[in-house]
Amino acid sequence: MHLQNKIEQTYKFIQMEVKINHLQHVGIPVTELSTSQNFYERLGFKNVMSSTFECNNEKGKVAMMKLGEIILELYQMPEPELNEIKNRKNGKIDHVAFDVDNIDQTYAAIKSAGFSIIEDGPVFLPFWEKGCKYFNILGPDEERLEFCQIL
Repeated sequence: MHLQNKIEQTYKFIQMEVKINHLQHVGIPVTELSTSQNFYERLGFKNVMSSTFECNNEKGKVAMMKLGEIILELYQMPEPELNEIKNRKNGKIDHVAFDVDNIDQTYAAIKSAGFSIIEDGPVFLPFWEKGCKYFNILGPDEERLEFCQIL
């Protein structure tokens, strides 16, 4: 019983001290920033901030890509850290999901634009009240991007 009380007190403390408003951005390590930036621009994202950063006395590059309220941070590490990113087997983002109004129209547009789609068509899942439909595409570094409509 004492352990349960401690867990509940800790949870209440965390709940009161931490306020999460919304998804701020998703950081995606990339192997070639310009290739990834072009890819996301084709999806409608705009580069709203470019910069460099220091890592072990070398310069890395970053581009903040924005579409509506969605922000993706694309960053390219300098060598030799870039090599680790290229060979990474774990710690990758599983997927980033974008909300859409019409999954079938979105699928048709993405397919006609020649993107690499994983599924043969939108997939239904019994999530939410009436379900949802989704499909995934692959980015230049094989990151999965999900397009999802809550029905």
